[in-house]
Amino acid sequence: MQVGKTYSGFKLMEQKKLEDINSIGMLFYHEKSGARLFFLKNKDDNKVFSISFRTPPDDSRGVPHILEHSVLCGSEKFPVKEPFVELVKGSLNTFLNAMTFPDKTMYPVASVNDRDFENLMDVYLDAVFHPNIYKYPEIMMQEGWHYELNSKEDDITYKGVVYNEMKGAFSSPESILFRKMLESLYPNTQYGVESGGDPDIIPQLTQQQFLDFHSKYYHPSNSYIYLYGNMDIEEKLKFLDSEYLSHFTKRYIDSAVLKQRPFQNRNDVTTEYPISSAEKEENKTFLSLNYSVGTAVDNELYLAFDILEHMLLETPYSPLKKALIDAKVGKDVFGVFESGILQPMFGIVVKGSNEREKARFQKIVEDTLKDIVNNGVDRELMEASINIKEFQLREADYKGYPKGLIYGMRCMDGWLYDRKPWLHLGYEPVLNKIKSQLDNNYFENLIDRYILKNGHSSILTVKPKRGLEEKKDELLKKKLRNFKNSLSEDEIQGIIQNTSRLKKRQMTRDSREDLMKIPLLSIEDIEPNAKKLQFVEKRIQNIKTLFYPVPTNGIYYINLYFDTGGVEEKLIPYISLLGTVLGKISTRNYHYDELSKEINIYTGGIDYYSQPFTKNGDSREFYPKFIVKSKVLVNNLEKLLSLLNEVINYTRFDEKKRLKEIIQETKSRIEMNIFERGHIVVANHVSSYFSPASKYEDMLSGLEFYKFISDLENNFESKTEEIRQNLEKVASSIFTSKNLILNVTCDKNDYDNFESSAGKLLSEFKNNGVSKIPYKFDLKAKNEGLMTSSKIQYVAKAYNYIELGYSYSGCLQVLKSIANYEYLWNQVRVQGGAYGSFASFQRNGNMFFTSYRDPNLKNTVEVYDEAGKFFENFNADDRQMVKYIIGTISNLDFPLSPSMEGESAVENYIKHITYEDLQKERREILNTKVEDIRKCSKLISDAMGKNNICVLGNEQKIKGNKNMFKNLVNLFE
Repeated sequence: MQVGKTYSGFKLMEQKKLEDINSIGMLFYHEKSGARLFFLKNKDDNKVFSISFRTPPDDSRGVPHILEHSVLCGSEKFPVKEPFVELVKGSLNTFLNAMTFPDKTMYPVASVNDRDFENLMDVYLDAVFHPNIYKYPEIMMQEGWHYELNSKEDDITYKGVVYNEMKGAFSSPESILFRKMLESLYPNTQYGVESGGDPDIIPQLTQQQFLDFHSKYYHPSNSYIYLYGNMDIEEKLKFLDSEYLSHFTKRYIDSAVLKQRPFQNRNDVTTEYPISSAEKEENKTFLSLNYSVGTAVDNELYLAFDILEHMLLETPYSPLKKALIDAKVGKDVFGVFESGILQPMFGIVVKGSNEREKARFQKIVEDTLKDIVNNGVDRELMEASINIKEFQLREADYKGYPKGLIYGMRCMDGWLYDRKPWLHLGYEPVLNKIKSQLDNNYFENLIDRYILKNGHSSILTVKPKRGLEEKKDELLKKKLRNFKNSLSEDEIQGIIQNTSRLKKRQMTRDSREDLMKIPLLSIEDIEPNAKKLQFVEKRIQNIKTLFYPVPTNGIYYINLYFDTGGVEEKLIPYISLLGTVLGKISTRNYHYDELSKEINIYTGGIDYYSQPFTKNGDSREFYPKFIVKSKVLVNNLEKLLSLLNEVINYTRFDEKKRLKEIIQETKSRIEMNIFERGHIVVANHVSSYFSPASKYEDMLSGLEFYKFISDLENNFESKTEEIRQNLEKVASSIFTSKNLILNVTCDKNDYDNFESSAGKLLSEFKNNGVSKIPYKFDLKAKNEGLMTSSKIQYVAKAYNYIELGYSYSGCLQVLKSIANYEYLWNQVRVQGGAYGSFASFQRNGNMFFTSYRDPNLKNTVEVYDEAGKFFENFNADDRQMVKYIIGTISNLDFPLSPSMEGESAVENYIKHITYEDLQKERREILNTKVEDIRKCSKLISDAMGKNNICVLGNEQKIKGNKNMFKNLVNLFE
């Protein structure tokens, strides 16, 4: 292709070689419609398409977010109610979602199958340009908000998927904090409002305002189209032009992202968040200092501040973090650098503090940073943070997300603000420039200019208030009562009719004719054989070594799996604490800050965690492991092995002050995750009532561990010696060569070097035997209602079907797809208004249903209880079954990075899952029939009949349904 030439209406404007990501960037302009298109050409078969729009909101009614949901609810060419769900059910996608940001909305998809990729593109393009929102006001009612009234005797309530999603988001103090950080810095711009929607303001959105927003912003002239991977670009351009863009004429759209005029004086903002009646207000305040840092189109500042944030706040030796922790301003300290907005924000956050500490917090930050500017940043500190960032950029391993997706999101950080889309894709020149200036006060000058001398800043206090949620609920009920009383009989009947019309639409099945319009692959498009993840079993100094040979771009991935079956039952939580403290406390030869620096300078990171691996097809037996996970460039192997030896064999557990800091931080981070992962928290916890492996896992990382870590924090002074002794005892019983399986993933040409070097590390391990302890957990159905100030619920029911006499089959994975995207989607999400609901059927027999950001409790449990009846009467034609099978296979065939392949191979080995097992599962999936699904109905009914339930949610809601629980628990103190 030649610059300046036009291809299917697209003029190639520029072309740029992007060596850092092995791609060629091609920037096009569609002359008729005004659409922009950027193509990243490379050899990656995991292709990505995205269409994005610049969507700056004017207020917090949430219209960008509600539209993101709504345009995927049927379109002109694909008129079914949920094309998005139909694609999830029946495509081989490797990514399928949509995302709302403060100033843009993105619709990305990915697939390795070219036909599937084109199908996904087609459905998404028709959705954004020709949605059914203009035909059916019920779409905005369902996805956004509506008045719910079933009869004139009932109370009017608000209902809607986004409304409930944002109620859930605003239940988390961290979510309130992050929203207010932006608002406090940019009050006169789109960043001063909530693009996702404030649940107090969402009900102000009208249908006309909703439609006007789409009409204004969802036009090709305001679009950013992105293509990535190995594809026929001319074919794709022709499709885009002929099917969509040629039908539009370019127009001027004012979607400019506003820039906040800098403050002269720091903005001081205080806000409150709700806590439950049992929680204490002391030590529950968040304090944050926030700074506006240049613009996102400064690619050097964009990368440099990312490194600086890590340097100052994200490691055990970070000077600003240490100063604040040492001063006991709060219990946890972390940083935020939000670079994906026009005016990036740098934030310093203290959690577990009090409002009275605000002045001292500001003084410590300023004094510490002045000292750093005057005396210089530690050279090793700079090198360590730069190395970690550089390793991440070179490795480009995004934990299961297609790297083309991440590159596409990064493109928008320049492209959206009228710069070239490749602005942030090339990193080598910028990194080299930063490295070359380390001796010229580079980071000191950044601190001085953008923090110490920056008037465009804010101090934010987010403090707890007991009774706040109850007061808001009462005011809302009063408001809705007054509203209903103000209505005429005809107006009340109008709301009842609207509610009825919405429910009728929700419950009406799509016609076969409309369903046939959603493009679908055939079974023949599916690879019939499971992928072989084959390692080579070797021995190094008689240690079992599993070598996974694969090109890794000059990186060793080295994992050590230690058996933890010799740890006493009462000490199991200490295994997890051990994983938390290793690398963060001192060893024989290193102070903890020097140790952390060495790890970050010479390696890509070392992680420590524990996990039970359940035996294939067994409900009771599991293999508990402590995993040390590391990665390093080939030329730094010796250094990594030396550091592993130091941490594993010579860590000291006698640093009282440091242990206390880590325990406080650990508790804080668990609390931050509970609301974000509430559906997983309750699903795992309810499984601990009956499953030994889940009980073990709960003690390692679930609510049992949270109780354990809370007790250690509350009683630290009296337990200091006990903690030290138990950590030593646990480490001694784990770290022995007789407990070890070694796993290395690397290029086959690099293995010999590894083998010759690894011997020294292995020779350092003790080789004493450890007796396995047969755990005898007290398993019983606690049926807990976990009470918080949350505005919504996470509802789970579970049991083990193997205990009931059933066995695992691949058809259970098809059942899972149908449960997730047919039954639960319609009953819990569409009709119930929850943000999500999920099913799981595991090889060890554990199965669960769980919901996410759910306004309901009892109704959701009833949906779970009636699932067996639904599947007993389940019916689907051949095409529908093919769809479910393809969607199921897409979850199995997700592209894995080299490190993930190596880890999956080892995990299967530990669990006794053979290739024949995987092939049998795949064959059963491909051959699943309607009758097989119906046969599973009794399994579900029997499991739900065991009545194991756990709910995390609103205190009043749980108390109002207390007869459903055996135990009501105040989750937070």
